[in-house]
Amino acid sequence: MADGALSHIKVLDLSRVLAGPWCAQILGDLGADVIKVENPDGGDDTRGWGPPFMPDEAGGEGDAAYYLCANRNKRSIAVNLREAEGQAIICQLAAQSDVVIENYKTGGLKRFGLDYESLKQDNPSIVYCSVTGFGQTGPSAHLPGYDFLIQAMGGLMSVTGEDEPVKVGVPIVDLFTGVYAAGAILAALVARDQGRGGQYIDMALFDVQAAMLANQACNYLVGGKVPGRMGNRHPNIVPYQDFPTADGRIAVAVGADRQFRAFAAVLGRPEWADDPRYARNAARVEYREELCGEIASIMRRKTSDEWRAGLDAAGIPCGPIQGLDGVFSEPQARARELAFQMNVTGSGAATLVANPMRLSQTPPQYTKAPPRFAEHTAEVLQERLGVSQNDVARLRELGILA
Repeated sequence: MADGALSHIKVLDLSRVLAGPWCAQILGDLGADVIKVENPDGGDDTRGWGPPFMPDEAGGEGDAAYYLCANRNKRSIAVNLREAEGQAIICQLAAQSDVVIENYKTGGLKRFGLDYESLKQDNPSIVYCSVTGFGQTGPSAHLPGYDFLIQAMGGLMSVTGEDEPVKVGVPIVDLFTGVYAAGAILAALVARDQGRGGQYIDMALFDVQAAMLANQACNYLVGGKVPGRMGNRHPNIVPYQDFPTADGRIAVAVGADRQFRAFAAVLGRPEWADDPRYARNAARVEYREELCGEIASIMRRKTSDEWRAGLDAAGIPCGPIQGLDGVFSEPQARARELAFQMNVTGSGAATLVANPMRLSQTPPQYTKAPPRFAEHTAEVLQERLGVSQNDVARLRELGILA
């Protein structure tokens, strides 16, 4: 298989939990050589965020599924950053790296001499990405940031749920921040290759959450009205929600007036397409309650499969509300190979979710399973820095390595 698009890029990943590791995994999937640096005292917290856990060949628990989701295509080393010799090792690795990713509290690595200003002295072309809750500037810069907190403070929970605010069911702010960070890093690498040198990237979960509000944010900024919770309904499009059927519920997304005409015909109400209350989307938004009430009463008469067959035939986007068992058993999911297996050291085969980027020439590759804690410490230090086996053993005895 051909090398990935980033096979020439070396990444030093000092981050843990999710936003930073998610970013680093994206780069690793695209071919970058990612070194995950962990604390010798147990490593990344998510290794213990279970159940479920992978089994361990010794009969105990391996790593948590949570950890596995964000750490493939990396090598793990454990270095004590509080010790001078540990700091020196990281400085040496950074000097030969293209990218550094970290998510310590604002200014947290400066006391170790591992901040951008320090590392760029030996490596001016370094691309250094810091991920924090609120960024490097502003009155909240010193505060810690967690996905749930940012979903609350950043407005997402104000538009999610029905009677009560509800967080999204996955840590979506962390994930989006990882994706935005990966995009920013790639842009910085392109700029560097154009002769513009390295640079510092300041990524904040709070900023990302504000950007993710997208149409809701623009609705407020342009219209001046604070949006509220609408459950599964769309603030600007009708009908664009789920409806009850004879045996469950089905999601319907009618995004254009021509689609509404076809939708009305399938429901046996073709006259709706010429009704001034419903013919145009803006009118349907105004008469949302009346229209959606009528749609609900009609759709209760058939099963979800019956409606799906009729709506699919008419070109109306629709689908059942599925659990994860339904998602991964979907013929489409199987055809796209959205789940695949990798052999984790000491634990056996783990089933993971595929990277969704489909590139015709340099697709994502899965060459390294999520590493066990400190699995590659000796290998990386010998390969990158020429550290002898005896010195690795000595540093382990001193608690500088694991």
